[in-house]
Amino acid sequence: MKNIIALLLLILGLGHAEITAQTPLTIHLETVNTNAIGGLQSYAVGQANGKWLIIGGRLDGLHRRQPWASFDIAGHNNQLIVFDPVSLQKWTTALTSLPQSMQEQLSSTNMNFFQEDDMLYVVGGYGYSATAGDHTTFPYLTAIDVPAVIDAVVNNTSFTSSFRQITDNQFQVTGGRLQKVYDTYYLLGGQKFIGKYNPMGPNNGPGFIQEYTNAIRKFKITDDGLNLTITHLPAHVDAANLHRRDYNAEPQILPNGEQGVTMFSGVFQQNVNLPFLNSVTVDTNGYGLEANFQQYYNHYHCPVIPLYNATTNEMHTLFFGGIAQYYDSAGVLVQDNNVPFVNTIARVTRDANGAMTEYKLPLTLPALMGSGAEFIADHSLAHYSNQVLQLHNITADTTFLGYIYGGIQSSAPNIFFVNDGTQSVASHQIFKVYLIQGEDLSVHTPNKQSNSTLQMRMYPNPNKGLLKFDLFSATTVDLEFTLYSLDGKIVHQEVIKNVASGNTSHLLNLNDKMSEGVYFAHLSTGKQHITQKLILRR
Repeated sequence: MKNIIALLLLILGLGHAEITAQTPLTIHLETVNTNAIGGLQSYAVGQANGKWLIIGGRLDGLHRRQPWASFDIAGHNNQLIVFDPVSLQKWTTALTSLPQSMQEQLSSTNMNFFQEDDMLYVVGGYGYSATAGDHTTFPYLTAIDVPAVIDAVVNNTSFTSSFRQITDNQFQVTGGRLQKVYDTYYLLGGQKFIGKYNPMGPNNGPGFIQEYTNAIRKFKITDDGLNLTITHLPAHVDAANLHRRDYNAEPQILPNGEQGVTMFSGVFQQNVNLPFLNSVTVDTNGYGLEANFQQYYNHYHCPVIPLYNATTNEMHTLFFGGIAQYYDSAGVLVQDNNVPFVNTIARVTRDANGAMTEYKLPLTLPALMGSGAEFIADHSLAHYSNQVLQLHNITADTTFLGYIYGGIQSSAPNIFFVNDGTQSVASHQIFKVYLIQGEDLSVHTPNKQSNSTLQMRMYPNPNKGLLKFDLFSATTVDLEFTLYSLDGKIVHQEVIKNVASGNTSHLLNLNDKMSEGVYFAHLSTGKQHITQKLILRR
């Protein structure tokens, strides 16, 4: 079967045979065999002197659908955790010596955080507030002296003076990302969620408030170690393009050599409960949509490693697992609108001309994991002030980059609608991540759809016979749609004439043309080609 699929892909011009360029890097994962740290997901983390300071997060797996069980208090991590990944020692202490507002925020999940030197800045987060008597998103920025707190936890001494907090409604955000570009902090995307989670919506059962920020909020921090002063700058607000949460917004070095951030994918689109496939790049002058790039793998927040090669002017961003609308099957994209857990490891590379392409790495995570996990970098490596690693200064054949820890580990791709709390767990798994450079490197498979301007979406998939697909065309084109069986035979073909430029939608009735099974759907304009796997179920 694999040989038949490979032959079909080569016929369609999608096989691996055309890959000739040397892969710029490869990754090796080494499992750290320990249960010492325990499972945790969606936490905040800082580091100092070889030890981690872990704050907040959830002790359980994917949140349940029932409001009474979702994000319950028992799943809060209400301890400070210090962990030494070399000696595998763990120290913990309760948050009870801190003021109530700090205890509540630092027990929450999906906080936004960034470490600058010794100071970890933590913004927002969602969790239960005894003060409010309900679940809420916390309106705080808390500054934490990481080395001082680590020493205090290890030595069982007081750490209260190492925490400072301010209240500001601009920081009432969960599921966004906090990054820094030069001297300015960027709080990118996210939402304000108040009340218990309820998948039936705010007007059924326990009500809630959900407000996306639709924004990139900018501010500066003046911090003398005692006093915190926040200076807010004008925000970018864009409900169409910045309506994103629970995603990856990663530091970048842009082709002009300047620092920036790219907001990769995210959820949910305003008109449909599916991830964004496009990305937004932010710099000191503003932001812009990456119109010629689509990301198909790794849509939810997962561990990410940014590496920049100044010699070639290439920015590589590596993504590890998580949740995505698409996954690869024998070299063909498979679309699953239930947005499953995946084990895909992929990279997005921006070249010297600014063109972005997605690649699937030949290795995967050992389970359906990565969502809500973090990459904890080896800070001894050369890096820019925005924490992008300097690939051009990594010269050894094999280099330790850092660790991946925690996240949700799922027993199956799609568990949301059957989740009773036993289908997933907060993972205790730790991986050492190594970068390997040299002549004998593994092949990274380019995802041709990632930089195709067609931007096709095909749904529903699986399908019962009525297939809809959306696409974008820069000009008026004739569109050829072909369906292949797994043995390479054409089972349906038609040409749609004069497809208008811009975004268009098309409906195909396949009820009388195909039997139940798996097919390849191939879309061609003559110059551009896209192939996806289509599953037909009666």
